[in-house]
Amino acid sequence: MKITEAIFAGSSTRVDQKPKERLPEIAFIGRSNVGKSSLINMLTGTKKLAMTSATPGKTKLVNHFRINGKWYLVDLPGYGYAKMPAREKEKLEAIIRDYLNHSEELRHLFVLVDSRHDIQRADVDFLTEIAGSTIPFSIIFTKGDKLGPVAREKQIQSNLKQIEPLLDGAQTAYFASSSENSLGKEDILNFIDNLLKN
Repeated sequence: MKITEAIFAGSSTRVDQKPKERLPEIAFIGRSNVGKSSLINMLTGTKKLAMTSATPGKTKLVNHFRINGKWYLVDLPGYGYAKMPAREKEKLEAIIRDYLNHSEELRHLFVLVDSRHDIQRADVDFLTEIAGSTIPFSIIFTKGDKLGPVAREKQIQSNLKQIEPLLDGAQTAYFASSSENSLGKEDILNFIDNLLKN
């Protein structure tokens, strides 16, 4: 798949505020500061579609981007930002849950995990919740340029081993990515293309 058009279509805090045009939705979520906005910009070939920031917890709304006029790329708020005030954290969790539980157009969820480190508690907690739901999901390991190919694959396999018990035998696709050198771009877009065709 080649993305030729990516247009911001609106922000919302509830499913009933989504863009009126109903199209299939592919959503992206991850721990705060995992590189989600950079990944979205890399996939869409733009520099400023999703706002990137060194400050975790910047995305506080559900953002819809209409892609090629045929589907929405959905940028969800990050989870697991410890320094956020409790009330704000609860508000973000409610926004995320409302979308995941009630968006009828959601076709697939990509959960982003930092490829450089051992998987974090917040990731395990979120993946446990998603694995117990009916939402189809895959994992994208971000910031893949920060490690050499061998070290990266070793760290990814170590993390997958920890995730495996949560999946209860279900096969979940995973991708290594980097917004710096476009690692994984073609594989992720082809995967999305196949999802939408099926």
